Amino acid sequence: MLRLAFATGTEPGKWFRRFRENTAHGGLETLDADDALATLLSGGADLALARVPAAGDERIDSSFHVVRLYAEAPGVAVPKDSVYAEVGEDVRAEDVADEYLNYRIPDSGLVDVEAVRTGLQVVGANVGIVIAPRPLLKVLSKKQVVPLGLVDAEVPRTEICLVWKKGRDADDIQDFVGVAKGRTKNSSRQEKPKRSAREKAKAKQARRLGRSLPKNKKSSDRNKRRK
Repeated sequence: MLRLAFATGTEPGKWFRRFRENTAHGGLETLDADDALATLLSGGADLALARVPAAGDERIDSSFHVVRLYAEAPGVAVPKDSVYAEVGEDVRAEDVADEYLNYRIPDSGLVDVEAVRTGLQVVGANVGIVIAPRPLLKVLSKKQVVPLGLVDAEVPRTEICLVWKKGRDADDIQDFVGVAKGRTKNSSRQEKPKRSAREKAKAKQARRLGRSLPKNKKSSDRNKRRK
């Protein structure tokens, strides 16, 4: 059983489904976590789909494997009744410079998801804005809040990565990494589900039947299929 913690704001459902359907590692146990890396460090997971600062996370040292999957764009959450929401376009930093700031990604790049939730509640009351990774805002925003893109080079960037301890490296983790990076079920890196004894017997019988047919019979059968 592979235990995987995934960061709030990521949507890895399709990866979970493909892993369960195309591999045979005893299942997959998943946990939604505000800080997936912290869950991994505490021993609550074997693998973390984590949000980390693009500049690096000091908690990740040489004892970990890290696979970077994608960068997150910054976003800004605004009240539904605001002019920004009405226009519906990306917002520049100077456009919202005078707005009350309920939360902003700190210089460390470490996102406090609970603080984002609290800030969004205030935005929902038509007060101020929240600046955070846009995928996170999309997942957490309620009806009275609209997440938009933010054009601001000064906002620290974040990345989504797969992180695991080198001592835990195994086929199940490598197969999940393969799924996340787009390998198909026919990839040699993935362990395919084992066939049942009945399926193996049927396949063996079919191979024997194919070998026992005379050449002219096989040719006749192929001609019939073409017709």
